[in-house]
Amino acid sequence: MVSIKIMAWRQCIWQPALLLAACAGDTGPVSRPLDVAKNSAADAPAAAERGVVLFVGTSLTAGYGLAPSQAFPARVQSRIDSAGLPFRVVNAGVSGETSAGAVRRIDWLLGQGPIAVLVIETGANDGLRGQSPDSLRANLRRMLERARALAPAPHLIVAGMEALPNLGRAYAGQFRAIYPAVAREFDATYLPFLLDGVAGVDALNQADGVHPTAKGAERVAEHVWKTLRPVLTQLASQPENR
Repeated sequence: MVSIKIMAWRQCIWQPALLLAACAGDTGPVSRPLDVAKNSAADAPAAAERGVVLFVGTSLTAGYGLAPSQAFPARVQSRIDSAGLPFRVVNAGVSGETSAGAVRRIDWLLGQGPIAVLVIETGANDGLRGQSPDSLRANLRRMLERARALAPAPHLIVAGMEALPNLGRAYAGQFRAIYPAVAREFDATYLPFLLDGVAGVDALNQADGVHPTAKGAERVAEHVWKTLRPVLTQLASQPENR
């Protein structure tokens, strides 16, 4: 059952001004991913020796309205460093991007070098636009298929997202079910609703009611870390898989 707070979040984002803010930049050029490990502790392993954790996502990953160091991928990097794990985070979030936009740049992203873990966060803007769940499913599958074709293939993590209530229960249910189903199909790790514990909480969101504040991003990072840490710990014990 969807929580009241999640419902409140989904209600607040369906406003014209917020829709424009959330969807801006979808058709822009491919951006250079932000390697948030550049500000890691001085005693951390050299970047070239660290496995890459690539976050592909929307403004939620990019850290809309925040300093780069406040975005949740950067907070995840801090946890990786504190745990002494040999990985570096690359933030490839793009504000306003739909799943179709993510597909258009995934080959370029995957071609930048070996990736240990690929985290895909997409679909929020598909839901804002009321796009077909079938289209979202197909785009997620395309990205995962291309990642699986790599040698070695990265460990895959699929982050869940929620849709809008005004599009009806059937749409919301179909939308929500896509993420765990696709994760199972590709033997990927499923990360439940990315904004769990943050969506609908005023104190954890910016004035637009959509994007997390620095404190909210910290909460998102903690949620992501619960899923990511055991994956990285296992990979770290198998250096050939990094």
